[in-house]
Amino acid sequence: MIPERVPNRIVVFSGKGGVGKTTVAVNLAYLLARRKMDVGLLDADVTGPNVLQMMGVRDAPRQGASGLIPHEREGVKAVSLASLLPPDAAVIWRGPMRSKAIEQLLDETDWGALDVLVVDLPPGTGDEALTIAQKVSPQLALVVTTPQEVALMDARRAIGFARKLEIPTIGIIENMSGFVCPSCGTKIDLFGIDGGRAEAEKQSVLFLGAVPIDPATRASGDEGRPIVLEEPTGAVAQAFADIAAAVGDAMGFGTSDAGT
Repeated sequence: MIPERVPNRIVVFSGKGGVGKTTVAVNLAYLLARRKMDVGLLDADVTGPNVLQMMGVRDAPRQGASGLIPHEREGVKAVSLASLLPPDAAVIWRGPMRSKAIEQLLDETDWGALDVLVVDLPPGTGDEALTIAQKVSPQLALVVTTPQEVALMDARRAIGFARKLEIPTIGIIENMSGFVCPSCGTKIDLFGIDGGRAEAEKQSVLFLGAVPIDPATRASGDEGRPIVLEEPTGAVAQAFADIAAAVGDAMGFGTSDAGT
């Protein structure tokens, strides 16, 4: 069962799909684990679960005496519906069934002791987020967006939703923030830049950092080796490290990286 007193509980939101929400959740979880924290990662995106793919988990789950045993990689304990279904199976469930599945993943998993629980929510503002808010009582909502206006419109809805759920602290992370050409070094703002920072100021929420575009991030995630593990000294990994430090400040558990 989910421990009664997980001291740090974080949900990762996005107003729309395709902005890199799961990439943020997975890389953040690994960086927190490198701080010698016991980290749980719940994939609550029932209809599009990708967490285990990005972690390189291919094996079936195991059942222990006290419940489902989480998959563990590099200090992160992860649970996802993906490992309980046949590959490529479509989840054609209404909202109440999706919520019930999330409750079961939370309640019937032997998480052990955790310092942090990170929940990767599905895009939008549906039943799954309501279920997590009721069951987990998150203290921090991370809203992932890209810089362009069409994504920021949906980020505003996600912020409003987090406020309705009375999540105490809300922060924006700007993903896909500029691209540096590997051949010539020219920076290209494919989706614009600083839209997330400007929106954070307008909404009076935290701006927790920006992550540049890098094809290696996509490739490493597809291969099950998140970029903070694959290229820990690279620009993207450093951007994620800065975000992890900002999250530590927001949650009150400090910025020191005990894992390096």
